[in-house]
Amino acid sequence: MKIAYLGPQASFTQLAATQIFPNEELVPQSSILDCFNAVKNNEVDKAVVPLENSIEGTVSMTLDYLYDFEVFIETELVMPIAHHLMIHPDNETFDKIISHPQALAQTFHFRHDYYKDIQSQDYSSTAAAAKLVSENPDEKWAAVANRYSAKLYGLKIIHQNIQDFEQNHTKFIVISKKKESLKLDLPQTSEKTSLIITLPEDHAGGLHQVLSAFAWRKMNLSKIESRTLKTGLGNYFFFINVASEWHNVLSQNVIDEIISLGSNVKFLGHYNEYVFTE
Repeated sequence: MKIAYLGPQASFTQLAATQIFPNEELVPQSSILDCFNAVKNNEVDKAVVPLENSIEGTVSMTLDYLYDFEVFIETELVMPIAHHLMIHPDNETFDKIISHPQALAQTFHFRHDYYKDIQSQDYSSTAAAAKLVSENPDEKWAAVANRYSAKLYGLKIIHQNIQDFEQNHTKFIVISKKKESLKLDLPQTSEKTSLIITLPEDHAGGLHQVLSAFAWRKMNLSKIESRTLKTGLGNYFFFINVASEWHNVLSQNVIDEIISLGSNVKFLGHYNEYVFTE
């Protein structure tokens, strides 16, 4: 079985993919979009992509592609994230810090306190940034990445654990074309159903009607987030997590009621959330 992931090697997504699929062939992709396209085009069986970080929130690209692509979520893995500042071993100083935008955001206060005047540059992933620094010893660059990247690409860590908050975790999801739940041999923390709901039009009380369908059935929503449809101001879709077991009658009834209100409902899957603690 082939599993796509946001690469290159030693990315946080690869670490998550290794925990979920220790015995499968992992195929690195250069972007989250490439991961979705690999599933769409049957180049791989599944893909692992980041969904949400405890500091910076939802990865907007992943949410948009869950709306755009016909895929399902099979499982979710929560993994602790530690960032380190690293340079090429031939260098002692640097004049630019390179990393993924989320990693730069998660280390903003550290960089502001210690390297306020050093330029930062967005890159496709933390591991790709580390690889870039490794391959360009003549450039005085530093990367924000994980310890595995430093080891793989032969970089020297000069500051450890530079994330702004100790409780820094990222949620990774497994996507595929199959409507199934993937069971893992890891500690399970919750069970949830994910939906994308689009209202028929922007009118007073529309979202309230949708939420009421869950409320009177005493179904707890653990997440609700709006994203622009990119069709004009005021047009949104809503990503919703229902924190409960799946009931064939009750759960389907709430979907049917929301559809009867004129809304569009996209079922993304019912699955378990696991946590990697080592």
